[in-house]
Amino acid sequence: MSSPRRSVLAMAVLSMLSEEPMHAYRMQQLIKERHKDEVVNVAQRNSVYQTIERLLRDGLIEVESTERAENRPERTTYRLTGTGATTLTQWLRGMVAEPAREFPEFPAALAFLPSLGSDDALGALRSRITVLEQQLAGLDAGLAEAGTFLPRLFVVEDEYRRAVLLAELDYVRSLADDVAAGELRW
Repeated sequence: MSSPRRSVLAMAVLSMLSEEPMHAYRMQQLIKERHKDEVVNVAQRNSVYQTIERLLRDGLIEVESTERAENRPERTTYRLTGTGATTLTQWLRGMVAEPAREFPEFPAALAFLPSLGSDDALGALRSRITVLEQQLAGLDAGLAEAGTFLPRLFVVEDEYRRAVLLAELDYVRSLADDVAAGELRW
């Protein structure tokens, strides 16, 4: 039997269920309330349900109960299985220890930067700088606020995102300066 397919959303669902049994909508709510939707894509509720179906098939979670309140749709509550708990631990260890080969858009766009003219590239880079500065300010404000009531352990992903964002901002500023100065030639 093959091992279950690891994904960020599947890891998040297993993690939510490691706290207590809950239904899909509650999982999605908690991810959003805790601002984990900045690192886990739960924008499409259907993707949460599809992930739950896959985890059920793989035996990592199971149905705890199904209820129907008056005039409400049926609500299924899920719980983590022993195999699910073990798998969650293995996935988290792997995700922390081993850098994943990911394909973000920005490095791909840089790979094909010569397809833009230098003026167009410079304009796009300056626009990106503005957006990155806004994102950095938002992260700083969020970290400052969270630091008043949350232990650092619960915001380390935001610290990481801030460090990566700051590095990207420094790089993009430098690249834009090189384009503006004519040091990067087309």
